[in-house]
Amino acid sequence: METAHSSPVLIGRADLVALAARRLTAAAAGRGELLFLAGEAGIGKTRLLAEIVRRARADAFTVVTAGAAPGDAEVPAGLLADLAAAMCRQPPTAEAGARMAARLRSSADEPRRFLVTGLTDLVAAAVAKPLLVALEDLHWADDLTIEVLGRLGRRAPELPLLLVGTYRSDELYPRVPMRQWRTRLLTQRQAEEVRLTRLSLDDTAAMAAAIAGGTLPGTVTGAVFARSDGIPLHVEEFLAARDRVPDTLADAVLARAEQLTDGARGLAGVASVLGRSFDLDLLTAITGDDKGAVDDGLRELAERFFVQPQQDTYDFRHALIRDALYADLAPHRRRELHARAAAAAAAAGFPAAFVSDQYERAARPGLAFAHARSAAGEAAAMSAHREAAELYRRARRTMPVELPAVERVELCTALARELATVDENEAAAECFAEAYRLRLELDDPLGAAELVPDWVAVRHLLGADLDERTAMLRGALPLIAFRSDDPAQEVRAGIHAALAAAYMLDRRLGEAVEDGELARSIAVEDCDRAMRCNLDATLGSVFLFAGRLDEGYELLEDSIARATGWRFEGQAARGYRMLGSSASVLVEYDRALRWLSEGIAYAERVEQVNDRHYLVAHLAHVRWAIGDWDTASVAAAQALAEGGGITTRITALHVLGYLAMGRGQLATAVEHLSEAASLGAGMRELQRVSPAWWGLAEVALLGGDVATAIARCEEGFAASARVRDAAYLFPYVVTGVRAYLASAGPDAARQWLGRTAALLTERGIPGTLGAVPHGRGLIERHEGRTGKARESLSSAAAFWAQRRRFWEGTAALMELGDPAAAQRAYAAVGAACPTYLDVPAARSTLSAREIQVARLVAYGLTNRQIAAELTIAPKTAAAHVEHIRTKLGVSRRAQIAAWVATQR
Repeated sequence: METAHSSPVLIGRADLVALAARRLTAAAAGRGELLFLAGEAGIGKTRLLAEIVRRARADAFTVVTAGAAPGDAEVPAGLLADLAAAMCRQPPTAEAGARMAARLRSSADEPRRFLVTGLTDLVAAAVAKPLLVALEDLHWADDLTIEVLGRLGRRAPELPLLLVGTYRSDELYPRVPMRQWRTRLLTQRQAEEVRLTRLSLDDTAAMAAAIAGGTLPGTVTGAVFARSDGIPLHVEEFLAARDRVPDTLADAVLARAEQLTDGARGLAGVASVLGRSFDLDLLTAITGDDKGAVDDGLRELAERFFVQPQQDTYDFRHALIRDALYADLAPHRRRELHARAAAAAAAAGFPAAFVSDQYERAARPGLAFAHARSAAGEAAAMSAHREAAELYRRARRTMPVELPAVERVELCTALARELATVDENEAAAECFAEAYRLRLELDDPLGAAELVPDWVAVRHLLGADLDERTAMLRGALPLIAFRSDDPAQEVRAGIHAALAAAYMLDRRLGEAVEDGELARSIAVEDCDRAMRCNLDATLGSVFLFAGRLDEGYELLEDSIARATGWRFEGQAARGYRMLGSSASVLVEYDRALRWLSEGIAYAERVEQVNDRHYLVAHLAHVRWAIGDWDTASVAAAQALAEGGGITTRITALHVLGYLAMGRGQLATAVEHLSEAASLGAGMRELQRVSPAWWGLAEVALLGGDVATAIARCEEGFAASARVRDAAYLFPYVVTGVRAYLASAGPDAARQWLGRTAALLTERGIPGTLGAVPHGRGLIERHEGRTGKARESLSSAAAFWAQRRRFWEGTAALMELGDPAAAQRAYAAVGAACPTYLDVPAARSTLSAREIQVARLVAYGLTNRQIAAELTIAPKTAAAHVEHIRTKLGVSRRAQIAAWVATQR
């Protein structure tokens, strides 16, 4: 008996329907949002979305629906084009839809950031009255579409707009655009996600009864539940073929298909080669049948619940139904149909990405190659780098054996650069290596040398150390030693610029300047603008770490402005990366927050994936540094999960280690920081290892292991001293002073302070200089010079507060005798004060006279009254009170009185 239709009621989703109703009510009141419906294939996302659409229409919402299909991820703005067409069909959104479609048609040369902003504005402008935008199968959507959706999600809370999108949670593979955007939007609280779970046995029985129109025997529902695993689509299909209760969903679909007429059964197979959604004209073109036969077949397929009609297209009721029919096609028949589809699609002007996919499935590699290469270039021009990488991969798989070697190496190079852009660094390195080899085989040493800087940049992200990278770069120079023409000079300048960058990353500033200035001197005027942008970003960073802040920031900001103006996306993203991360390290946190945030937004727009991940990791560092630990934790975890480069991983591990350290989770801190130190040691770069060593020194001090703390501090000092660094040295100053005071006393601490302060003073980086009075105040306090100590520690506390540096700032408050303020600051980040900052009952034993004075303070006497009582000078009484404050670690007389009360 045929019963393959959806349940007339929605089973097991009452809570989700109620939530959707609340979101519709909020949107109608002007407080919209972006809502994701997630779940595995067949779980009922489409059915729930249909219920939301029904309720929205009942509440007088304008409803616009669109859906992605397999292969759409390779077509930039593919789903947006469908959305624009759907908007055109609704009078309230028709004008915006038409403008959106026109914008997409003319967007080939438009910068991605302008396109994204423009498309977002067009949709937002259409929201005059409550609007529901329902989008299906976002796991197949392209990156540009998801970015626009994310932008709309950020603006929805101020609009009567509810955006609802479905996606398969079991198909968010590593290179799927939705995977990273989902994480980003959810962690930034710019979207809400609900997950659909499988039905219980009772729910399955209820659904079966609703479909059948009455209660079914327990043996039937039990068998259906066992085979369906509680997945609603499977329940429906198994019920439709329950006379035989097939073993798999595919068996159930094919059992129903056997009941179709020959014409409808054949049409279903033909349609399956076109994907989940298919175009009516394209289907008619490849069948060779007349329109009447096609209409009759589609009518039967719709009546039997295989397909459902849309405005200008048809959809299979579920992708799994299409998959079962597709898998049942004989191999040669499948190829034949794909070939017909490709030819008809090309003739009809379908996107080259779709045509190339059809030709590849048809085993027509030559034609697949031509369309894939064309589509890849178009995608790259639109900054759709993930799509471009996949299309270049297809072009490489299908390239003809007889393809000229020059074209082969150009394809390999283009793929390498796209892979590097989307953070697939191992694959990018392999492609660069192959392109280099092919250039040498073509007797093109200039072309080979030109590849080396980009190749080295990828090797750096894979952990190659400084010696390996500089050897690769210097090894490329002999390849062009015999040439001095303009092209060779450009390549030579690029190699020296890359050398400058390599030395800069290890803070070998003198060598970086030497190679940078050499690159400037030999660069061909106005020829290699991209190289000059990169070089200026490098030299700007060098100037910053050399203490020439105004000059460095000016050069970096100018480099970013020129690179964005010239549409050099990689160079602009690198400029943001250099400026934001440098400010993060130099305790310029307000500046860092601005440029890191702007850089992240820019990198998102132009799909510079590795740069975005690195910027997020440094933003996490800034958030930790200013005491925003919850935000730091989310950002660091996101960078660690998504980032593919070793530098991102190291920075994220630093932050996670610092957070664990601050929260007293010392074993976790050691784990994170030790991994970061190990990875950094392999790269032999100061900025990778020194922050981890400092964290390990602090952790050792927290755990009472003073010897290890001193050893780590000395290790960090030696590394900084080799390159005359101050930026990575400054945190060690106070840590080392504390460790030496606890171990060897004030003389050793003073000697340590002298060595480190000399380097900080030499560089003169403003954000580092507060460490000197802080360390000095600790020594003075230890020696009992309370007046001097208060002066020094007050200066340090004010310095760290002005710089928004939480870690040392709270310590200075505690050491200055204001433990309540420090404890409030730690309570705000959900942690207890580090143990070595806790206030004990008394920091050191009070003398007999000081105990007398303390008791008189507790009685409420002033210093003059205490002096009269003890027959001492008022100045002497004041000095005693100051000593008592220092030894007890308090700042107010009431706190002295409270301590006295505990001693009785």
